[in-house]
Amino acid sequence: MPLALYDTWSRTLRAFTPIQADRVGLYCCGPTVYDHAHIGNLRTYVFEDVLRRVLVLNGYTVRHVVNITDVGHLVSDADEGEDKMEKGSRRTGESAWAIAERYTAAFMRDWQALNLLEPAVWCRATDHIDEQIDFIAELERNGYTYRTADGIYFDTSQQDDYGNLARLDAAGLQAGKRVALGEKQHATDFALWKFSPPDTKRQMEWDSPWGRGFPGWHIECSAMSAKYLGSWFDIHCGGEDHIAVHHSNEIAQTQARYGTRLANFWMHGHFLTLDAGKMSKSGGDFVRLQTLIERGIDPLAYRYLCLGAHYRSTLRFNPEALDAAQSALDRLRRTYVQWPEGGTPDLSLVARFKAEVDQDLNLPRALAVLWDVVRSDLPAATRRATVDRFDAVLGLRLADWQEDAVTVPADIALLAEAREKARALKQWSEADRLREVLLAADWLVEDSASGQVLRPLDTAK
Repeated sequence: MPLALYDTWSRTLRAFTPIQADRVGLYCCGPTVYDHAHIGNLRTYVFEDVLRRVLVLNGYTVRHVVNITDVGHLVSDADEGEDKMEKGSRRTGESAWAIAERYTAAFMRDWQALNLLEPAVWCRATDHIDEQIDFIAELERNGYTYRTADGIYFDTSQQDDYGNLARLDAAGLQAGKRVALGEKQHATDFALWKFSPPDTKRQMEWDSPWGRGFPGWHIECSAMSAKYLGSWFDIHCGGEDHIAVHHSNEIAQTQARYGTRLANFWMHGHFLTLDAGKMSKSGGDFVRLQTLIERGIDPLAYRYLCLGAHYRSTLRFNPEALDAAQSALDRLRRTYVQWPEGGTPDLSLVARFKAEVDQDLNLPRALAVLWDVVRSDLPAATRRATVDRFDAVLGLRLADWQEDAVTVPADIALLAEAREKARALKQWSEADRLREVLLAADWLVEDSASGQVLRPLDTAK
């Protein structure tokens, strides 16, 4: 079956065909680097990484672009309040530029810890101010902008299909508005360029044809994606919270300049929730990947947890689910390393796995195929070679894993040696008795093709 992906624009599962044969342009909305990313943010990047790997599995060359928002993202989607970078600076006492560098570096560490593939392009908003100004100037020439006391705004009323991505009722929003618009002409209009307050010196501001200030949040992605991928490319991704405002506004801007909706497919990952509700930075309840690492959780166990839920379903996060993911990953690793190299993959099982991921990245069903292979009676080398093919998509780095060395006390080693001799002599009752003695001493024995393996009971999963 051909690769099929869910397109938020059409609300349908569509067969994927690239615009340019064998090549795919993929743009993913990156972090706003005013604070650490939380694990809910990172779930979206895991989904996008799997998408890229599945595209490669299907033979495509992927040009993957990820932005870094280091200016222009206001604390309110209604273009009110201060820039998140300025707010982060005020919170920490560091400059906005230092804040951007520090949290970008932290994000990159999370990226690498989760084994996310490096994009072809990382693009910072502050490195593309000229492109954003040029974009706004073209919108102005096309008659889509107006000026207020605090900035240049996009006039959404000129587009009959504004908000189609989110199925917004723009007319209803106008009729039912309950908030003061200030000088905005319509509730859905949004800032393209914000003027620096006359009585305040901002850390991040630039000259423009309209006055000194800074770009709005939405214009950066339209300008940078068009620069690196063109004004009509294959797939644009982000979190589901981007649908109603950020991505709807990206589309509006691009239609006004280029006459396209920017991307052929719009794909969105759903939220990760805590027991208390949706994870957010503003609520102060977010959990970092580093928090999990400090608690002894392997970051790839969090990746495994994300793979266990479809990207378009809400993933409920709790310690029990994370512990189960860690145990499953440990069990998979310890089984995998016992299999010898040099085998040939079972192509029928590879095809089964591919059929699942090709149906809108159905990773839960793909993992079921993986565990079918683990439990099968196929030759061990065949199982390893087959799972290697799977791991090119799963990204669990099974072939790179090495178990930490365990120091075995002398008395325990003697018991294990005696058990091995009993097994060699087929003295099964004695071997079982020695296993129980070892277990009572808090050591677990696991038999494998290469011999028995000893593990302290508190590390055996």
